[in-house]
Amino acid sequence: MLLKTFGWSFAVTAVGLAAAVLYGGWTAFGIVAILSVLEISLSFDNAVVNAGILKKMNAFWQKIFLTVGVLIAVFGMRLVFPVVIVAVTAKMGPVEAVDLALNNKDRYQQLVTDAHPAIAAFGGMFLLMIFLDFIFEDRDIKWLQWLERPLAKLGRIDMLSVCIALAVLLITSFTFATHAHQHGGAHVDKAQTVLIAGIAGLITYMVVGGLSGYFEDKLEEDEEREHEEEEEAARTGKKRSAIALAGKAAFFMFLYLEVLDASFSFDGVIGAFAITNDIVLMALGLGIGAMYVRSLTVYLVRQGTLDDYVYLEHGAHYAIGALAVILMVTIQHEINEVITGLVGVVLIAWSFWSSVRRNRALAAAEASPAGAADTQSEVSSGV
Repeated sequence: MLLKTFGWSFAVTAVGLAAAVLYGGWTAFGIVAILSVLEISLSFDNAVVNAGILKKMNAFWQKIFLTVGVLIAVFGMRLVFPVVIVAVTAKMGPVEAVDLALNNKDRYQQLVTDAHPAIAAFGGMFLLMIFLDFIFEDRDIKWLQWLERPLAKLGRIDMLSVCIALAVLLITSFTFATHAHQHGGAHVDKAQTVLIAGIAGLITYMVVGGLSGYFEDKLEEDEEREHEEEEEAARTGKKRSAIALAGKAAFFMFLYLEVLDASFSFDGVIGAFAITNDIVLMALGLGIGAMYVRSLTVYLVRQGTLDDYVYLEHGAHYAIGALAVILMVTIQHEINEVITGLVGVVLIAWSFWSSVRRNRALAAAEASPAGAADTQSEVSSGV
């Protein structure tokens, strides 16, 4: 099971590290290895959240997520995206941007760094909306009850998460503009860019998330119809295409997963420049890490880990909220990537331990019915 799920990751690791040695020797090998670890540590919460979505999709789309999705993640977000950002922000052609990335690495790094406020605003708003929609939803299972109960009640107010996200964006852009004025106004224009990029992130979330939710609501209808068509195909002997079998719901959830992965990858791409400004080594290292994150997502789904450890999804969403805040703060202040990674790891480890305690308490309650009431009280505390 482990080899089947992570087989492609092991293969990509071997090829990527071998390519690094051929490209730049053992120094490049070390850089790629470090970048791989960085990507995995920063994106573990991404795997948990992705698993919550992927478990609703069939085996075909899970395979697409691991193949086509990886190509989008590695080549699209880790290789093409930084070049596109440089081309757009520096107002140069794509060929010129690629030449700059390969032959003038210091200038390329500077241009990507200059584009960071817009990137952070877009990704920060997208992730913030994911977090807000999660904590404002009334769920049967609550982790931190003292916090989640009142927030679920507040969530009954229509569009509350959108209002809070816009307020955060306005405060961030206003603070950025004020800071720029006080320091000579060098970044006044970028305050407007931050505002526009943040609104774009919000719109992207609402459009993609809305479409995903709409088709998810129809998922049961699709499954019933597909089951009938499968029976019909079996009777007639005609084969149905895999894409038709997957359904519209799965396609839009796949699209949502790709946008989500893109938002998570922003901090990894920017953080990678602290280690190297070589775009080839960045693509290799972050690509290997992205592959493991995706394999881990599928592993969590197939093992039913989210069903066994029910607070993991909560911890991952709190990590998303923390990452969203960190991205918004990095628009003006630099934050070490180690802190970013540790926040996510600590929150997920805490939620995992809470899940283990809950499972032990439930097991004890089943073994000793007399103590069930006390045990249930401990379980419902969510800590």
